[in-house]
Amino acid sequence: MAAQILDGKSLAAQVRAGVKEKVARLAQRGIRAGLAVVLAGDDPASKVYVRNKVRACEETGVRSSLFEYPASVSEKDLLDGVARLNNDPGIHGILVQLPLPTQVDALRVLDAVSPAKDVDGFHHANLGALLAGKPGIVPCTPAGVMRLLEHARVPLAGRRAVVIGRSNIVGKPLALLLLQKDATVTICHSKSQDIESIAKQADILVAAIGRAKLVSAAMVKPGACVVDVGVNRLPDGTLAGDVDFQAAKNVAGWITPVPGGVGPMTIAMLLENCLYAAHKHESAT
Repeated sequence: MAAQILDGKSLAAQVRAGVKEKVARLAQRGIRAGLAVVLAGDDPASKVYVRNKVRACEETGVRSSLFEYPASVSEKDLLDGVARLNNDPGIHGILVQLPLPTQVDALRVLDAVSPAKDVDGFHHANLGALLAGKPGIVPCTPAGVMRLLEHARVPLAGRRAVVIGRSNIVGKPLALLLLQKDATVTICHSKSQDIESIAKQADILVAAIGRAKLVSAAMVKPGACVVDVGVNRLPDGTLAGDVDFQAAKNVAGWITPVPGGVGPMTIAMLLENCLYAAHKHESAT
């Protein structure tokens, strides 16, 4: 029997509708949630991502401002720009679009963003709060994955979860969120041995490594929930995830498509994070 498709596009639309309603209520109190997007360089994929994020802001009533820098921008100029946004009371969230130009230390720029405005959840203070199980801003993609699992009522407590990928953006924070839901979590990476047999034991299998169709049907435990975070451009121009979707859907119990799975949820969680930051700013003033 074919797997249940976890429709991120549909769920994201529901989340965005909720954000729009809450943003309108906040505006009635004189606060217009504001997001600043920092884009440096000419990366085509980054421009597409930024355009989608700005459009989502417009649709939900979040005020967005785009700050563009040339590929030759110095690290100092970027840090100065972030500092100005930190001090702007009309900006509640700051998003630094990655990747940054090679002459810039991306971690230094990300850590320059005020933790209260870090709507990507990449600042070490927010990642530390996640590790400690304290309230904070959670990275958007892991938060979107958890919302999808919750919506589909995928059992987590006591189940074995395998996350393929150990980035600070997806793999590590998602592993922590799964641990908070009492899953037993294993992280695999490029140096892991026998990933295939480890993956085969997973009740929840997350692929977030950036290699097209890495996860084959043979790596999927029958009935498992398969979450595909990868977005890869194939030679023919089409998109593919890290999972061989057509084969795996006949083995899995639940599966996310690419596109239309995790991607829309990432943007929806960004909007929620911006709303959360605006509320926190209101309560602090």
